[in-house]
Amino acid sequence: MPRELAAVACVGAFYEKMGRMLGSSFPETVNNLLKSLKSAESQGRSEILMSLQKVLNGLGGAAASCHRDIYKNARSLLTDRSMAVRCAVAKCLLELQNEAVFMWTAELENVATLCFKALENSNYGVRVAVSKLLGTVMATALIPKQATVMRQNVKRATLEEVLELMATGFLRGGSGFLKSGGEMLKVGGSVNREVRVGVTQAYVVFVTTLGGQWLERNFATFLSHVLDLVSHPRATQTHVEAVYSRRCVSFILRATVGSLLGEKAQIAAAKDICQAIGKQMKAVEAVVNDANSENKSGAADVAASQHVMVCALQELGSLVQSLNATASPLIQEPSIGLLETVTSVLLHPSMAARLAAAWCLRCVAVALPFQLTPFLDRCAERLNNLKTSPEAVSGYSFAMAALLGGVHQCPLGIPHAKGKMVVSIAEDLLRTAAQNSRLSLQRTQAGWLLLGALMTLGPSVVRYHLPKMLLLWRNVFPRSLKELEAEKARGDSFTWQVTLEGRAGALCAMRSFVAHCPELLTEDVIRKLMTPIECAMTMMSHIPSVIKAHGAHLKASAAMVRLRLYDILALLPPKTYEGSFNALLRELVAEFTLTDNSANTTTSLLRSLCHYDDSVLLGSWLQETDHKSIEDQLQPNSASGSGALEHDPSSIYLRIPAGEAVPGPLPLGVSVIDASVALFGVVFPHVSYKHRLQMLDHFAECVKQAKGVRQQAVQLNIFTAVLSALKGLAENKSTLGPEEVRKSALTLVMGALDNPNPILRCAAGEALGRMAQVVGEASFIARMAQYSFDKLKSARDVVSRTGHSLALGCLHRYVGGIGSGQHLKTSVSILLALAQDGTSPEVQTWSLHSLALIVDSSGPMYRGYVEPTLSLVLTLLLTVPPSHTEVHQCLGRCLGAIITTVGPELQGNGATISTIRSSCLVGCAITQDHSDSLVQAAAISCLQQLHMFAPRHVNLSSLVPSLCVHLCSSHLLLRRAAVACLRQLAQREAAEVCEYAMSLAKNAGDKENSGININPFAPGAGSRRDAHSRHQGVNITETGLEGVLFGMLDRETDRKLCSDIHDTLGHMLSSLAVENLSHWLMLCKDVLAASSDMSTAAPLGGGKDEESEKKDEMDDDTMFTTLGEEDKSKPSVAPRWATRVFAADCLCRVIMLCENANKAHFDLALARSARLKNPKNDFLVLHLSDLIRMAFMAATDHSNQLRMAGLQALEDIIKKFASVPEPEFPGHVILEQYQANVGAALRPAFSQDTPSDITAKACQVCSAWIGSGVVSDLNDLRRVHNLLVSSLDKVQAGKGSSSQLYRESATTMEKLAVLKAWAEVYVVAMKIKKEAETKPKRVLKSTEEDEDDFGTVDELPPDSLITLVQPELPALSRLWLAALKDYALLTLPAEFATQLPPDGGAFYTPETIDTARLHYRNSWAPILHAVALWLNSTGFNASESTEETATAMPNSQKRATSIMLNQTPGTPPTTKSLPEINKDRMHLILGVSIQFLCSPRPEEPVEHVTSCLQALHTLLDSPCARIHIAEDQLLGVELLSVLHRLLLTWDPPSVQLLVTGVVQQIVRAAQDYLQEKRNALNEDDIEEKENPLALGEGGESGGLVPGKSLVFAAMELLMFILVRHMPHLSSKVSDSPSHIAAKSHLSEESARLVAATVTILSDLPSLCSPAGCMTILPTILFLITRVLKETAVKSADNQVPPPVSAALQGIKNIVTLPTVKTDETQKQWTGLIRSTLASILEYSQPEASKPVLDEVSILTAIALFLWSASTEIIGVQCLQNGCMNRFKSALNSCDPWVQAKCYQLLLSVFQHTNRALSTPYIHSLAPIMVEKLKAVERSRPNNNLELLAVQEGIKVLETLVALGEDQNRVQLLALLVPTLISYLLNENAFASASTASKDLHEFALQNLMHIGPLYPHAFKTVMGAAPELKTRLETAVRASQASKAKAAARQPPPTVHSTPTIKLKTSFF
Repeated sequence: MPRELAAVACVGAFYEKMGRMLGSSFPETVNNLLKSLKSAESQGRSEILMSLQKVLNGLGGAAASCHRDIYKNARSLLTDRSMAVRCAVAKCLLELQNEAVFMWTAELENVATLCFKALENSNYGVRVAVSKLLGTVMATALIPKQATVMRQNVKRATLEEVLELMATGFLRGGSGFLKSGGEMLKVGGSVNREVRVGVTQAYVVFVTTLGGQWLERNFATFLSHVLDLVSHPRATQTHVEAVYSRRCVSFILRATVGSLLGEKAQIAAAKDICQAIGKQMKAVEAVVNDANSENKSGAADVAASQHVMVCALQELGSLVQSLNATASPLIQEPSIGLLETVTSVLLHPSMAARLAAAWCLRCVAVALPFQLTPFLDRCAERLNNLKTSPEAVSGYSFAMAALLGGVHQCPLGIPHAKGKMVVSIAEDLLRTAAQNSRLSLQRTQAGWLLLGALMTLGPSVVRYHLPKMLLLWRNVFPRSLKELEAEKARGDSFTWQVTLEGRAGALCAMRSFVAHCPELLTEDVIRKLMTPIECAMTMMSHIPSVIKAHGAHLKASAAMVRLRLYDILALLPPKTYEGSFNALLRELVAEFTLTDNSANTTTSLLRSLCHYDDSVLLGSWLQETDHKSIEDQLQPNSASGSGALEHDPSSIYLRIPAGEAVPGPLPLGVSVIDASVALFGVVFPHVSYKHRLQMLDHFAECVKQAKGVRQQAVQLNIFTAVLSALKGLAENKSTLGPEEVRKSALTLVMGALDNPNPILRCAAGEALGRMAQVVGEASFIARMAQYSFDKLKSARDVVSRTGHSLALGCLHRYVGGIGSGQHLKTSVSILLALAQDGTSPEVQTWSLHSLALIVDSSGPMYRGYVEPTLSLVLTLLLTVPPSHTEVHQCLGRCLGAIITTVGPELQGNGATISTIRSSCLVGCAITQDHSDSLVQAAAISCLQQLHMFAPRHVNLSSLVPSLCVHLCSSHLLLRRAAVACLRQLAQREAAEVCEYAMSLAKNAGDKENSGININPFAPGAGSRRDAHSRHQGVNITETGLEGVLFGMLDRETDRKLCSDIHDTLGHMLSSLAVENLSHWLMLCKDVLAASSDMSTAAPLGGGKDEESEKKDEMDDDTMFTTLGEEDKSKPSVAPRWATRVFAADCLCRVIMLCENANKAHFDLALARSARLKNPKNDFLVLHLSDLIRMAFMAATDHSNQLRMAGLQALEDIIKKFASVPEPEFPGHVILEQYQANVGAALRPAFSQDTPSDITAKACQVCSAWIGSGVVSDLNDLRRVHNLLVSSLDKVQAGKGSSSQLYRESATTMEKLAVLKAWAEVYVVAMKIKKEAETKPKRVLKSTEEDEDDFGTVDELPPDSLITLVQPELPALSRLWLAALKDYALLTLPAEFATQLPPDGGAFYTPETIDTARLHYRNSWAPILHAVALWLNSTGFNASESTEETATAMPNSQKRATSIMLNQTPGTPPTTKSLPEINKDRMHLILGVSIQFLCSPRPEEPVEHVTSCLQALHTLLDSPCARIHIAEDQLLGVELLSVLHRLLLTWDPPSVQLLVTGVVQQIVRAAQDYLQEKRNALNEDDIEEKENPLALGEGGESGGLVPGKSLVFAAMELLMFILVRHMPHLSSKVSDSPSHIAAKSHLSEESARLVAATVTILSDLPSLCSPAGCMTILPTILFLITRVLKETAVKSADNQVPPPVSAALQGIKNIVTLPTVKTDETQKQWTGLIRSTLASILEYSQPEASKPVLDEVSILTAIALFLWSASTEIIGVQCLQNGCMNRFKSALNSCDPWVQAKCYQLLLSVFQHTNRALSTPYIHSLAPIMVEKLKAVERSRPNNNLELLAVQEGIKVLETLVALGEDQNRVQLLALLVPTLISYLLNENAFASASTASKDLHEFALQNLMHIGPLYPHAFKTVMGAAPELKTRLETAVRASQASKAKAAARQPPPTVHSTPTIKLKTSFF
């Protein structure tokens, strides 16, 4: 047998690959295959049919002679009992119809009948295959393939005939044809559901095959045909059947219109649907108005029309919702009248149609939020006008409820007042309900429905209406038990119905309240809610007697009350209704055990309570297919898939469950049972053990009592309840109970493990696992496991084997590997044995599934069993027939679980691991090759796991192309798996993935052109071979895989799939975009360009008929491969708006990626030069025009989301490119040429009807553009500036000026955005102005001379931007201050809520306070900065005078107006004095800043922090603010501690620098203040001199109080910064083990910070009293000297680092402090200064290990001490010696720079006024100097530095000569003059000497000429003493004069230049 199968498969493969090359052998082959087909069993049959399919595929038209034989033999097998055979036949016939013309001409009807028969009792796979065949045949019949048409002249079918045929299947099923239709209609047999679902799928295939354009042209016909299907009486025999038919029709419309048409075509389709609705409605109105004629047929028409309406309206809603804002033309075009049409249906007699119309309105409002408020108003108005019509009350209230339910999807919301309006309407309806019995029911329902919908608006609205609501709820129910009793006796059946409906409505509104406003559920409110709820519970027990008295028609209303009650109780905490548990549980149990219910209704929750992984056993993976919405109808539980709005109107305002397009609540009977089961699960964990036992025993009893079908239903419900209860127990972490409870539960569960119903077995297994989890005792688990082991060893029947094997799996799943470890071996051995039972695929499936669960849960413990399991899996993969797909799916799961278990070990190279790995790879290869999509999906996820653990061993070159093919599969799960895998691959190896995908495209191209379709992936072959492929084979063009993924985004609706595609594209983008810029930018551009032309599907050249003539000459074959694909190669639809938004986001990401990559991306000159070097280089700046164009297209689109994305992109572009210069026009920037585009992109965003969020974003872009400094011409700038001015006018217009469409906070957002934009512009303007003022003035002369020179125009006058802002400043400053005040109030903690003004602030209303906070949070920082700047420039002088409208010129100090802050509108302004106002403003700004800086949230943008700090800095520039902060010392301390805290959490150096700036300002302010106080004291009492100095911190005692002391706070903060940058300053840090001792070089930013810190530190002592100084000085001096030591490191260029200069300056400040020298502190002070100097001397001892110290800085420090301090302090011997040694070593330094600086410092020391201090130094150091200078004669200087050193030395000597007394002068000159003369050169030497040497000669000569005249007497004495000196001097003088004469001769005009040059050299320093 296997040999035959293999032979058959080989024959197929031969023909498929070789085709006609096999010559004429094929008739024989085909006959042999057909012969064996008759005798084969099912596996053989399916293999033979697959082979035949391949033969046909290979031979194409050549096999025509055998076509009829194959058709005759195959067609009878379409109804074979084996599903696999049916699939194979369908695929074979699908291949046949490509060439066999008779199939879609003469045999068309028979083929259709066959297909209908094949669909009876089919499974999902058969339905997919048969519908594919049926749809394709029908499509071919309508529009045949041209090649075949030309060969034989065929008659085409008309569209009517084809559709008629399809309709037959939909309406009459497979039982015979129209001939026998008469009898069938009489019998009235119902349509077979499987056939209907199959035909539905066939409709979709039919349209898809014909393509989007065909649908566009024939949509009206198609629509009316499809809608006729639901109006046919045979489709709507019962309500459930009608719902099923509606679902099918909706599916057909959604799958075709939704995915095949582009946005323009969809709008056209929506128009057609509108017309269809209008036509139906007219007919209905005619019948309703013509009621008196009582025609039966009319009523039937109306009933049928409701289903048509539902389908049409739902599709219309879905269309508009998917079009989103692109649908606006539909609403705005009056000729379509969409709104009128839809609202007219709100008066339809049928509730289903009214609800559908309401739903459609909700969809429109969500898509176009600007319609939401007008819709609500219109409905409210109509409701009031048509109060007397029951339909109107019902319809319009539905519409309002639906609209309110849609508000949460509209971020801008609706005005707050609408809530009040709804409440008043609802109250009115409830109040008037009793007045008119014809309307009471509708009014009651409508009133409560509206109140329930109101609750969805959330607590901010409901809070205001809660007291009224509680009152209404209380009044609906009787107040006491007595009233409740009395009630029973009263009333008739109608009043009871109204009462019950009212109570159900009230409970429903309560439930909505609890679900949507959890914040309002205080203890008190819950207590008030419990009163009516308890009453409702008591009422439940009375209802049966009422129903008995008044008739069974009340049952539905009673059930509704119960449903609502269960719903709300499930949401409340069970503790609140403990008292009523007994009664409640009785009700619940009766509900789901069907005690009072004769129908066998089953719950729908079982699937969702079972584990997701068990889907393979339940078939619930069907919910993961594209056909989910119609396949649901075929599920076994009651009313499955028959969800419809009319079952529960309240669902119209609730949130839609994820993944559903339209809410579909199940019929009431099922919903009540579902609710009771859910509530049982909530309550069970809180019930006593006694009651648990009673219930479990009762369950067993119920099961025993029921028989047959009823028993199954009862059991299903009971199991769902038990599972729900166990789940509840596990979530509450409570236990099941004592032994008897467990026993009862076990009996119940174990009994179901042998139940023939697989769903029950599955539930029992799940329950067992959950029990084990809840009980959690090893012995209990062991007992359960042992029971199953024994059962499995003995049992032979399939049922108990499957049940108990699942039980083992579930036990392991819920107890985990550790808990069930001891049973692992037994479990595995038993399951491995069961899996080999080839007789029963079902046993294999269940046991393999359990095995996979065990492998998953055991983790590493399973490692020992991996090899045997793997070998079993491989064996089974090869032996189990492929038709048993479930077994293969489970094998795939096992394989995946094993790969996960082995995990990263798979990378190893050991022998065993290599074997395991290759086995896994082989397993993956086999499963990949399976025909079933689920098995292929499993294979992909296995390969994905393998790639995660062992990436080197997965061959991407074969994996990627196969994934690309799956992207076009018609199976959702396969597409999901493929994209998920691609996502993982792209994360690591994006480049390879793209490359392999492209190779696929290349291969396809080559094969196609050669005319032989070998490659299965070629678009031509693929679409024929792979029966699953969607529209065509994968079609990878030059855009590569990325293009395909972008295309998928337009077709896919599945959330998970789309998010994975987004991620995959994101990963590709981040790794490839920078390298391959133009490709990615083109991709984005192509997608975005669709928005500008929004064309329909790519237009085809001419109709089909013209083409056929052109193609006549071609040979058949090539024609056949190309023609069918003609229109497929183009993208099926233009990219939809969501895809375009994604593309715009991608654009922003590309810009961001380039920013991190290479500078050249943002520098045109660099980019061009790099491009010249290598033309392949690509840079972003070269594509700037494309970037702007894309941003422009997006920003001006119809779709609001796209506009946002476009504006964001525009902002990014402006920010990144603003400073890029234009190389060809110096002084200009590259963006200048695009100003028109930017202006044009922004203008539409400021139009009247633009939503606030877009206007807000556009303001942001405006401020970025104006502030970027791109535009230099004021007139050009005005275009954008005017947009902001107009918005500012809108802001000033105040509240309520424009009509409100959105909630108030939307206006807040817009106004604040405008103010923020202005603030940003003002900040930039002031910055430019400040820079211009500090810059040195350019020489003005030039501009005056050449006024007309165009060069000067480009340079903007520095304050031009300010001239734009100036006129608006008076108004702006007022608004800014108001906004800040609002913000300050809104940031108050909750306990101060009472202080908020009752009627809101300047820009927010009290109702929308929560949403407004967000907007304030986004915009306060720039506003704060602007206010600070304004106050600093003029504002502190601006008083309240509002009369003087400010005509403030720039810089003028005219008073700008500013409205008072605390003025509530309507109160007369109380005038405050200017200081008071300023104080208020100061408090406001400091308050806001401190509040924010205390704890900025980590997600705050760093710009907010910097803005806030800059604002503080600016503010403290002004004297007013300084006085304010200095007067109140605590304020300063508070600010400092807050800044300290900020530093702890925020790291960026920019923040730290700003903080030090602010600290400095605070310290300066305090200094100024203290100085003033001291001066004042000095003036007052000049007698007592000591008094003023004692002012300052520390007072007399010198103690500083932390928390009150400014100095202490400042030191704390500064110390923190120092230690952050120089950790070794702190002994704590440097001693800690984590500290690394290596000293890094400070970065530039750190150096600046340390310098700033040191500067402030040295300022602090001036704030202290003398005693205070003594407290802090040791610390400060220690820090400063340490900083000096750490940072004074020698650098190559002898630059002084900022910290060093700061430290030196600090030492100087401290040593020269005036305040400290009082008698008390003198001694301490002396000690301090001495020790400081000593430590500096100590540091400068040279050590080998340290980096070379910068001696100059240390010497400078020493010199500072010597200058500033008195001799008494540092005249101590040891210090003196130290200092001298330092100087000596410097003099002897080999570095001339050090020498030069040393001489300079000595000069200053020697010149010290205090001779006592300088004399010792002169004595000890002068001799060394003289020696050094004498030595120069032998080694003349070689460079300028050395020359400098000598010159500086000589200067010192000259000074000494000058200082000396006359009597010593001769000796001193005797040292100086010979030295100088020794520097002179004789003439010969002079010529050859170096420049430095020559300069030295000149210098010496100059000096001698200078000294001679100064001290003539002494000079003569010296010269006389040494004649040789005299001669040398004279020679030199002569030579010099001669050279001058020569120079003069050369230069006729005499110049007096020579002397200064030399002088310059002298005064080098």
